[in-house]
Amino acid sequence: MLKRSLPLILLIAAAVPGGYAQDAWKGHQPTLTPQHSGTTQLLIAVSPVNSRVVWAAGTGGTYVVTTNGGATWRSGVVPGAESLQFRDVQGVSDRVAYLMSIGDNTGDFRIYKTEDAGAHWTIQFTNKTTNAFYDCFAFWSPDRGIAHSDSVNGVFPDIRTDNGTTWHSIAPRMPPALSGEASFSSSGTCITTQGSQNAWITTGGSSIARILATRDGGYTWNAYDTPLVSNPNAGGLSVAFRDPWHGIVGGGDLTNDSATQAATSSDGGQKWTLTTKPPISGAIFCLAYVRGVEPYDDWWHRDDAGHKHDRSVVITTETQPNFSSGAAAWTPDEGQTWYKLPDVSGYWGIAFANPEAGWFVGNNGQILKISF
Repeated sequence: MLKRSLPLILLIAAAVPGGYAQDAWKGHQPTLTPQHSGTTQLLIAVSPVNSRVVWAAGTGGTYVVTTNGGATWRSGVVPGAESLQFRDVQGVSDRVAYLMSIGDNTGDFRIYKTEDAGAHWTIQFTNKTTNAFYDCFAFWSPDRGIAHSDSVNGVFPDIRTDNGTTWHSIAPRMPPALSGEASFSSSGTCITTQGSQNAWITTGGSSIARILATRDGGYTWNAYDTPLVSNPNAGGLSVAFRDPWHGIVGGGDLTNDSATQAATSSDGGQKWTLTTKPPISGAIFCLAYVRGVEPYDDWWHRDDAGHKHDRSVVITTETQPNFSSGAAAWTPDEGQTWYKLPDVSGYWGIAFANPEAGWFVGNNGQILKISF
């Protein structure tokens, strides 16, 4: 299995019709502003709450948080997690956040939560399933979320919380796994939620890269094939949906830098079409819609607004063998046309609060604010 064979730090591990004229975007590039995270640890995942409050996390049990849009960041290490990597983070407010860890041992896969801005962390879940590997989690609301693991003996041992405190198994509800089917914890975006009930998971590791989808909060699921390359080192790594029907998935092959791929769906993930090939090499570690989580301060309005950048997507890749020098690009039309972001390299995660406020995070504690 890929994640056991590579060093742990490296374990991520017919185009859609355009809505805008290409010339309208020609020469346009977003503003990029480096920020200081206060750590040199690899930052893997990032989660904006709004344009002011952003959480990120990574290796060495490290998290960082800003409450002023990144003008200053505060870094910290979760006690007892110094040897672990946080592969996903979910910010809820300036005081509340969740973290997901991985490590060498079965019990190192944990979910932590703080309710006092990181002063204290509570372990909500500790894995007990041998060979489980929890890659990512996502939330519909501050108290309702789902966490996804690689398959174990043909079963996905996924878990869900309905109260923001306790997690329970939904493994019997998941689709049967293909042989070797797994996901990639490259940025905590192998799962995405939308609205109050929808979720999609991207997989690989087997002969087919699939999307696992639910419309009822995880009670029932369907599995759909994608055209992404898939093998023990390849598949979908990152998925996002901008509404119940329109989404994008990205991935590649961790052993073949030329296999960069993305695909879009307009029917809720049932069918997928490859986009124009992105202009950068490496596996897509993360992709994000520029529209973000909307310029509101609470969870309940995140799907209300539609803007100029509804179909704009930013991707970031990493290249083998060190996964430390990938590039980034963006598209205004979900992959029909692409623009490389010059001099952007070494980032694992990307997420937006709104088009004016997005953040890359990556190697050596790098943080880069991106504004369209």
